[in-house]
Amino acid sequence: MFLVIRRIYAMLLRHLYLFLCSWPRVLELVYWPFLNMTLWAFLSKYLAENSNIFLMASGVLIASVIMWDTLFRGQLGVTLSFIEELWSRNLGNIAVSPLSPYELICSLICASFFRTLIGVGGAGLAAFLLFDFQFPNVGLGFLLFFINLLIMGWALGLAICGLLIRFGLSAETLAWAALFFIQPLCGVFYPITVLPEWLQPLSLLIPATYIFEGMRLTYFEGIFEMSLLLKAFLLNLMYMFCGVGFLLLSYSYARKHGLLLGSGE
Repeated sequence: MFLVIRRIYAMLLRHLYLFLCSWPRVLELVYWPFLNMTLWAFLSKYLAENSNIFLMASGVLIASVIMWDTLFRGQLGVTLSFIEELWSRNLGNIAVSPLSPYELICSLICASFFRTLIGVGGAGLAAFLLFDFQFPNVGLGFLLFFINLLIMGWALGLAICGLLIRFGLSAETLAWAALFFIQPLCGVFYPITVLPEWLQPLSLLIPATYIFEGMRLTYFEGIFEMSLLLKAFLLNLMYMFCGVGFLLLSYSYARKHGLLLGSGE
């Protein structure tokens, strides 16, 4: 067990050294979440000053942006940490090291957690200091919302890593665009009832849909709906199982067919 933790820690140190030697990487972690939060916060402030309806909704918009960035940064943290290995052509070295695929997955998830904590944490702190933003007082409810968004992001990120192993950097675009394909279905800024009826069943297959619906319910009705959280969690278990399984299958396929050494192309 000690050796497993030591190998995962070694991979985390590898990413830490990258950030210590490159301040633009650290700046990028904070810049985009802060920029998105600031733009939407100013917009919600303007709408609140000119409409009684948006006075209630202004906090929801800021919360939606912060929670969406949590999901996006969780997924991007996994895929970018993996892409760093492809850019440096280090995946072949990892394959012949004692590091197992499960330990690699754990290191990617841990790296994503710290990336997200820095990026979204900075944006959340700025929202509190600049706009007096606060989440509703519902105990651990919102923390569980954020954890579920992270798990979904990790599951999608691991699946994208599987595609990167199989197809190389030609699939790199998916690291940035994959979540935006499903963003309209998640109901990030609006309830899913505004979607066409034929799209709503697809929306219900996405864990984030229940999180954002639960967030709005908490803001507007003052109710924390545990059933929505439970549905998101059960779907996330399936997502994580599929994400990990697909990455392991891709890794095994790449080793058998000698694709790891050329995966940085």
